[in-house]
Formats: sequence, C-alpha cells, structure tokens
Amino acid sequence: MWNNKTISVVMATYREKESVRRVVEEFAGLEAVDEIVVVNNNAEAGTDEELARIDSPKLIVLRERKQGYGYALEKGLLVAKGDYIVTAEPDGTYAARDLKRFLVMAEDFQAVLGSRAIVRTKNKDWGFFRRHANIVQGLMISFLFHTNTITDLGCLYRLFHKEVIRDLKSKWSTRRLFATDLLILVVKERFSFAEIPVTFQERTGESSMLGNGFKLFQYGWDGLVFIFEKWTTWFIKKIFLKSKNNV
Repeated sequence: MWNNKTISVVMATYREKESVRRVVEEFAGLEAVDEIVVVNNNAEAGTDEELARIDSPKLIVLRERKQGYGYALEKGLLVAKGDYIVTAEPDGTYAARDLKRFLVMAEDFQAVLGSRAIVRTKNKDWGFFRRHANIVQGLMISFLFHTNTITDLGCLYRLFHKEVIRDLKSKWSTRRLFATDLLILVVKERFSFAEIPVTFQERTGESSMLGNGFKLFQYGWDGLVFIFEKWTTWFIKKIFLKSKNNV
C-alpha cells in the first residue's frame, strides 16, 4: 500500500521461464505492492514450476488460453484489485525499484508512462531501429492527437489509476497492438498522464525481436499504420460531431 492506495502489478508471461521468478520476487519484496497478477499465456515448459517456487501470498497466477499479449494482459488488468494498477514485464528489463517513481507521480496524474528514451541507454535490446521506431511512433501520437510529448511508445512499464482501466475496458481491442491501443485511448479520452525515465536492463533469455530485421521493420510499420487508423477514426468522428452540433 502507498498513501492508503493499494497497488497491483500485472504481467503476462510467454517466453520468460529464466527470469519470471526473480522478477516476481523483486516486486513481492516491495512493501508498497499488495498483489502481483501473472498471466500464463501458453508459456514455455517449466514456467509453471518456476512460479510454483515463489513463496509469497501476494502472487496470483492465471491462465489465458487465447494466444496473444492483449488477451493475457486484459485478463490480468480485469482481475487486479489495486487502486493503482502497474503493468510490467517478466523478462527482467524493468527494475522493480523504479516503482516508487511511478507512485509519486500517480498522486498528480491518472496514468504514468515509463520511458527508456528520456535518459540515453546502452542495451543490446534497444538498437537503433527499435529505439527510433518507438520514439517516432510516440511523437506521432503526440502530434496527431494534440497531446503532451510521448517519447517511448514501446515501454510497457506503466501505471494506471483503477478508474482509467474501468473506463477503457469496453473500448480497447485485444486483437492487435493492445499496449498501443491502451495508450491511444488514454490520450483520446483525455486522462492526465506523464512520462518518467526508467531503468532499462538487459533481458534475461532470448528476444524474438533481437537480430531479426524483418520482424523489427514489420513491428515498426504495423505500429505506424495502426496509429494512423486510430487517428483517422477519431478525426472523422470529431468532425461529424462538430458538424452535428452546428446544425
């Protein structure tokens, strides 16, 4: 608990057998954290055994059979009971110790977004293309939706007030780029938000993106198309409502 606010940490696991136990234990060791919801999304063999070795009453393990990050994270977000809901990754790239920064900022903002771009980071998982794709996509959202600057669209270390999740759950899509969709909804619905720098550590285990130029390009291109599609729908609706009100 933090200033009478309960804290939930939510993460989805798929290929993080080597790191998930350590990451969960780091968050469980923080006094402010009340519960940790881990969603097993058809994870690699051995993941269940690693989770079973964690001795903490804070841990809740769920299973989501529908394959996809969005389906898994959605399940965790809807189960989480905290006043503040934090999304994190079980691969060791984000530091549990940074949580306090999020909690301090959450007193003034409804959403707090981590950014690996505010402070320059040297990390093999954060190569030139991936870094700049996330920066460009974030700035594109900032420009198109007329909001404050977003410098790192791909950072999944975030905090949301529970009422934000409640309001957005009927509006998000779990089928495609869920994390991007969630952020765009925060912007569109005009929830207050701020970015903070986060520690970006080397991932434990292999990344499906690392060294795969085609996947990185596809990820970047799909993100840009998705953002433009969301903006087009929002803009047309905005113009239609404006015209209707002028009649």
